Amino acid sequence: MTDFPLLATINSPADLRRLERHDVPQLTDELRSFLVESVSRTGGHFSSNLGTVELTVALHYVFNTPSDRLVWDVGHQCYAHKILTGRRELMTTLRMHDGLSGFPKRSESEYDTFGVGHSSTSISAALGMALAAKQKGENRKVVAIIGDGAMSAGMAFEALNNAGVADADLLVVLNDNDMSISPPVGALNKYLARLFSGRTFNAARRAGEKVLGVAPPLLEFANRVEEHVKGMLTPGTLFEEFGFNYIGPIDGHDLDSLIPTLQNLRDLKGPQFLHIITKKGQGYKQAEADPILYHGVAKFQADIGIEPTKAPGKLTYTQVFGDWLCDMAAADSRLVGVTPAMREGSGMVRFAEQYADRYYDVGIAEQHAVTFAAGLACEGLKPVVAIYSTFLQRGYDQLVHDVALQNLPVVFAIDRGGLVGADGPTHHGTFDISYLSCIPNMVIMTPADERECRQMLSTGMSLDVPSAVRYPRGSGTGTTPGTDLSTIPVGKGEIRRSGQGIALLAFGSMVAPAMAAGEVLNATVANMRFVKPIDRELICQLAREHSLLVSVEENAVIGGAGAEVARVLEDIGRETGKYTSLMRLGLPDRFIDHGDHARLLSELGLDCDGIVRTVQARLAPTAANT
Repeated sequence: MTDFPLLATINSPADLRRLERHDVPQLTDELRSFLVESVSRTGGHFSSNLGTVELTVALHYVFNTPSDRLVWDVGHQCYAHKILTGRRELMTTLRMHDGLSGFPKRSESEYDTFGVGHSSTSISAALGMALAAKQKGENRKVVAIIGDGAMSAGMAFEALNNAGVADADLLVVLNDNDMSISPPVGALNKYLARLFSGRTFNAARRAGEKVLGVAPPLLEFANRVEEHVKGMLTPGTLFEEFGFNYIGPIDGHDLDSLIPTLQNLRDLKGPQFLHIITKKGQGYKQAEADPILYHGVAKFQADIGIEPTKAPGKLTYTQVFGDWLCDMAAADSRLVGVTPAMREGSGMVRFAEQYADRYYDVGIAEQHAVTFAAGLACEGLKPVVAIYSTFLQRGYDQLVHDVALQNLPVVFAIDRGGLVGADGPTHHGTFDISYLSCIPNMVIMTPADERECRQMLSTGMSLDVPSAVRYPRGSGTGTTPGTDLSTIPVGKGEIRRSGQGIALLAFGSMVAPAMAAGEVLNATVANMRFVKPIDRELICQLAREHSLLVSVEENAVIGGAGAEVARVLEDIGRETGKYTSLMRLGLPDRFIDHGDHARLLSELGLDCDGIVRTVQARLAPTAANT
């Protein structure tokens, strides 16, 4: 990498705090250049990290970290933080197997105060830390850094509502890189930020409260005057009503404004709210021009940027869903698409353009998305909720209470089912089969390939009950999905390979490795298709004809599809007195770290070799006894 003389001397925030103020801009320039070079070689979240370089430097420069706590929301913007906290040399391993996590991770560094990956958790966690410090008599500051998108989640407002009356020394920094509430530049904004955060203004406020406290009406009048003055000049009325002292908006790339304002806020007591304006992709023109394209990137040439793919590869399941959504919308006017702020990630860009009046982006608000869809369904529409597996976890009560209990025909298109690779445990979709299968009225489908994915989505649309189609991240098997809207029989699997002695009952993404393993083992391979209702007839047939059944799924083995197979075999055993052996393969009872998807599957025994090895080990004692 290019030489970074000043950055090379920063191995901890303590080193940063020893810098003279006039040297800090050079550091931010070097840090941004380092990020461009580093992420271009590893891939990762890019535009969001470029947008928070100055903020990260300023926070570590002003606050005494790690004693003072920084709590990052989501964590897409944590790379500069990692670099400044002793992990610069490890950035070459970012998001790689046994390397640095792409998100703050408590086990990785004492500076990572809270593990994140999902949005809107920072204020709640920071408030807990602030009140814990107060209870323990510890003098420390706690800062939550949250983006404007994450502020749309109810959890953020629940935390604000609590914090405003909790008398905690908490600073919330709103990193606004999208909402243009007020121009971020200009002398007036800088002046107001310094004025409202400075000691003089706040001392006058406290003195006024003391003097006027004997006459409550006068105090109330004075407070109203202050609120109106600030309200006329700043957009902070909402946050003031929550009980915060609102400061801003200020330019989040202007260190001459940012550092003094943070220094002032550091010395204030009670809940403080700083609103900064930043630009995603700041300092890298390609990312500035298209921050969405540069949000999450693979490796690219830093001096050129992301180049268009020359040859089309296999379709991703996300693309299959996006194409189906448009085709089904053309065929059925009742269809509406719902997403919690994941239009691009869920493959809904074309649908949003072609069917703008039937497209609903509800913001980062998964709970609302689910219940909103339930309301649409109540009125005869057919909502399709496009959502990641781990994000649906956040709307679980709504799924149970508002959709399933009322038996409403909402289709859940669940992307990122199974392991997702580099994003790691915060984004692995390892629990959805388990948490869905126990809910009455649900139909749960797991496509083996692109064609089945399209057919299952159509099947879900045809039903008058809640349904879920669970598909993995990335490319499919290369199967052509077709353009029709045909369905498949509910609760019916299929035999894809006939063998002897052993039957592999594979779900979704595990059909392909099971087929390969079936060739080695001469085993029967069943594509089960449905987790619920599971194909009891097929399981009965396989139990009659084989001595060992093996369920295979890319989901937690506890409570997963294999548990449904076991339940059916138990019923058969009670009815016939014959109990067929079952071995359940799936993800172990632990959180799986980040790394290459194929390598993770191999290590967990869920590739062809792993399935063969596990089955042969199970059969070895039997063979030895014969």
